[in-house]
Amino acid sequence: TSDKRLLRTVALSAAAGGLCTWLLVSSLPQADVPLTSQLAAQRGPGLATVRFESSSTPGLTAASSCMPRRQGAKIILVTGTGGFIGYHSALLLKRRGDGVLGLDNFNSYYPPSLKRARAAELEREGVLTLDADLNNAGALRKAFEICGFTHILHLAAQAGVRYATKDPDSYIHSNVAGFTTILEVAKTIKPQPPSIVYASSSSVYGLNTKVPFSEGDIVDRPASLYAATKKSNEMLAHTYNHIYGLALTGLRFFTVYGPYGRPDMAAFSFANKMMLGEKVRIFQGPGRAELERDFTYVDDIVNGTIGAVDHIGVSRAPAPLKVYNLGNRHPHNVSYLVDLLEEFVGKKAIREYVPLPATGDVLRTHADVSLATADLGYEPKVSLREGVRRFAEWYRDYYPNGLDADMAAVQAVVVG
Repeated sequence: TSDKRLLRTVALSAAAGGLCTWLLVSSLPQADVPLTSQLAAQRGPGLATVRFESSSTPGLTAASSCMPRRQGAKIILVTGTGGFIGYHSALLLKRRGDGVLGLDNFNSYYPPSLKRARAAELEREGVLTLDADLNNAGALRKAFEICGFTHILHLAAQAGVRYATKDPDSYIHSNVAGFTTILEVAKTIKPQPPSIVYASSSSVYGLNTKVPFSEGDIVDRPASLYAATKKSNEMLAHTYNHIYGLALTGLRFFTVYGPYGRPDMAAFSFANKMMLGEKVRIFQGPGRAELERDFTYVDDIVNGTIGAVDHIGVSRAPAPLKVYNLGNRHPHNVSYLVDLLEEFVGKKAIREYVPLPATGDVLRTHADVSLATADLGYEPKVSLREGVRRFAEWYRDYYPNGLDADMAAVQAVVVG
């Protein structure tokens, strides 16, 4: 079945315009694939292994989790609720009265303890997270039977630009095959398929040099496998919109940071390094040019994401198909981020400036968000200084006695 799924994914990508070569090459056996066996096991027995009620919160079931609390509310499957943006989005949707059910496979790309902590916070708010893989179509169908979702907010993915050079198969499994499974299940829902908002990435702009990046730019030169999988998501969305009339909106996120963030991203990773007294590696491009990122605070991203859910329209041909940038509009170099972390975390960074490795990072990102502003009312409000202050406040509260053992073991430094 895995071979059939791969062939189906390749065929769909070919119909949408390419990327067959990297799909086939990256699916070959790899020498160092720490997540691959884990992912295969999660794909394994299927529906029988998935619990549709909480083991720790009495009375919390899939049915109660997705029960709306206000008239006219949406019923939303949020994938990736153990993750950073998924957690924050599910929390806000639930608090405003929507019915929300989460899904996450809690893989070990970074410490699962942080993912479990996010899921536990959501349980306290009445949101259950199914412990299931995206490729478990049986679990997805059962969730639809229980909840009757009006929308899917698909935020689960194998993230990280550089890790893709170590474990490419996990990116194909989660980002391409997983998204295809979501679409395959969604297309069968009667009488009305759900509308789908999904996470793309600013990484799709790849080797583009024109700034700011705009949705109308050609994005056919990805600089990493991760970016290629996200470009593939956009092509798959086009295909399923065209053939099956699914309403789909893709969101190109720009370097998101904030409380409960990803520890492989710059703000969290650098803070960890500073706490451990380790070197903070700051990458430089040609001529010692420093990397610049359009750092975007998570609250702004979530407001834009929920705006996309509210404005998407219905899955009825001709259904809407959209892509939006969600960024801050004000890029900063990485040294300035470190300056702010020193100020608000209260530790001095040991800075090490090194050449940018050939693992897929780009020199600069900068979002043109005018389309999202016009269509979704998106208006980023949190400056980098204020956002880092809020992140540092959370960080100190979450680790009052220093990093826990799981987090102290994390050594990856990713700026993306």
